[in-house]
Amino acid sequence: MPVMRGLLAPQNTFLDTIATRFDGTHSNFVLGNAQVQSLYPIVYCSDGFCELTGYARAELMQKSCACHFLYGPETSDKSTAQIQGALDERKEFKTELVFYKKEGAQFWCLLDIVPINNEKGEVVLFLVSHKDISDKKKDTEQGPDTGERKGKVTRPPGFNANRRRSRAVLYHLSGHLQKQDKSKLKINNNMFGDKPPIPEYKVAAIQKSRFILLHYGTFKAGWDWLILLATFYVAVTVPYNVNTAPRSPPSVSDILVEILFILDILLNFRTTFVSTSGQVVYDARSICVHYVTTWLFVDLIAALPFDLLYAFNVSVYFGVHLLKTVRLLRLLRLLQKLERYSQYSAVVLTLLMSMFALLAHWMACVWYFIGRKEIESPGSWDIGWLHELAKREAVVETTTGGGSFGVYVTSLYFALSSLTSVGFGNVSANTDSEKIFSICTMLIGALMHAVVFGNVTAIIQRMYSRRSLYHTRTKDLKDFIRVHRLPKALEQRMLECFQTTWSVNNGIDVSELLKDFPDELRADIAMHLNKELLQLPLFESASRGCLRSLSLIIRTSFCAPGEFLIRQGDALQAIYFVCSGSMEVLKDNTVLAILGKGDLIGSDSLTKEQVIKTNANVKALTYCDLQYISLKGLREVLRLYPEYAQKFISEIQHDLTYNLREGHGADVSHTVLKDGE
Repeated sequence: MPVMRGLLAPQNTFLDTIATRFDGTHSNFVLGNAQVQSLYPIVYCSDGFCELTGYARAELMQKSCACHFLYGPETSDKSTAQIQGALDERKEFKTELVFYKKEGAQFWCLLDIVPINNEKGEVVLFLVSHKDISDKKKDTEQGPDTGERKGKVTRPPGFNANRRRSRAVLYHLSGHLQKQDKSKLKINNNMFGDKPPIPEYKVAAIQKSRFILLHYGTFKAGWDWLILLATFYVAVTVPYNVNTAPRSPPSVSDILVEILFILDILLNFRTTFVSTSGQVVYDARSICVHYVTTWLFVDLIAALPFDLLYAFNVSVYFGVHLLKTVRLLRLLRLLQKLERYSQYSAVVLTLLMSMFALLAHWMACVWYFIGRKEIESPGSWDIGWLHELAKREAVVETTTGGGSFGVYVTSLYFALSSLTSVGFGNVSANTDSEKIFSICTMLIGALMHAVVFGNVTAIIQRMYSRRSLYHTRTKDLKDFIRVHRLPKALEQRMLECFQTTWSVNNGIDVSELLKDFPDELRADIAMHLNKELLQLPLFESASRGCLRSLSLIIRTSFCAPGEFLIRQGDALQAIYFVCSGSMEVLKDNTVLAILGKGDLIGSDSLTKEQVIKTNANVKALTYCDLQYISLKGLREVLRLYPEYAQKFISEIQHDLTYNLREGHGADVSHTVLKDGE
């Protein structure tokens, strides 16, 4: 499987940054399509606006963003004419007027209109903000009916608190409101004199500083291999130097490794990472916070420059050298990156053998250390393995600290022979400490032999069966592309879709996995997996049996930015629920609706066995996860539960965010024109 590179395709994140981020808060707004002259239909409305007015989102789509449906007897004709004029002239406008909710209750509204441009500078959307200021009006007036003043409120010239607060919310929606000191906010009457620009409705290019490193880039991959080699160098030299050269100054290679570790810490502060949502994080502050809260402490401990003590002529004793073993904490980072290094069987075998050799090296260093301590002990200096080796080879310097490399080779020979077998007796344990260590070594060797060497084939197959399947399917896909000579653009789309969907489900087909389970258990699992969709108001009146049947026919889908989910004129096969991301409904290059998380699209004509033609295109703006119910399966479930079928048909007309049935647009246009009259 490939390294997780994150979701890299350019995305139109307009809805995420403006609508989705503030949906459900005090921000009551609608987005109107500026490309449809005089009508300017609503293509998106916030949850706050629906709560304020009492209308459902499905009732508002394609109605005029001038909100004629909120007009009433007390609504000012002058203000409504100014609103329409501002929309026609594509300019900003703000006013206060009386609106009426769906149930007929009136309220004072602070209305603010801001045009939104695309990358060509053309106005494509209107952001119309609504704020209920009835309570504020009651403080200064007797009510919206009489217009009589209760008392005069003294304010600085040109100061309007409600209007300023509304503008603050609107520019906050646009992501351009700068944090201001509260004292300045009270006295600065012209804080919105220079209006910040509204974000453009366009595909957002990746904004990355040139000083930010890509975690999947060529340089970072080479650097990680260099750090891997440095980590192995530390794992080998630190235990060896603790035994053989406890008071020797550091070598040039030791200093270089310390410098590499320090540089690695600095680079990690500027290296991107993949967030839990799959997005590549380029923001420098987020990168720093992520690194500080994860691996910074371990890296700092492992990079402590103990060798600087020599530079300041500080006396270095054995205990200080023993502290260098904390550098072995770098091996924890190796375990983290093992997935990246172990993509092929040859690399896996190499790493396994390297880890086994490293374990043998550590055992040899401990065996060497025990031998030296036994010689220094008054009661056992003449029976330890190191003394016996000196007598047998008649090498005096072995017992006095000389011939360190030869003694280490003998220790390594003993460690490997004990780990892989029971030894040959030419180097044997004589003292209690040596015997205890030999027993531990044999136990570890038996475990290593049984777990690693005895099952190396099974380990590789078990660990990499999914990866092998991934490579097999990738090869099949590339062979298919090569045989059929697909164009480069289509090839790129296929590979990206395959890799992204694999990273989401790891190649697991849920239907295939659950097919052998009992129906009762499969239904419970399916209800848990699809609970977000089944919690829609559309399914509130369905019985538990009906919900279980529906859950078994729900499927998941994925759509990348720029991909079409549905094209105009196609036969509609399902109703779709947007789990995450944002999409747009297009017709003749005109935006009819913007869909976000929780929106439902499809058709309201489901009982008749007929082909339903779609009246618009549905295109992904960002990476989108969707759930869908096929119309064929839905009709079968409704036939099984006729008592719910009638409720479903009546409810879906109100719950659909956008109705894709061909001919529905004409009905909506007629209704909208009546509202605008």
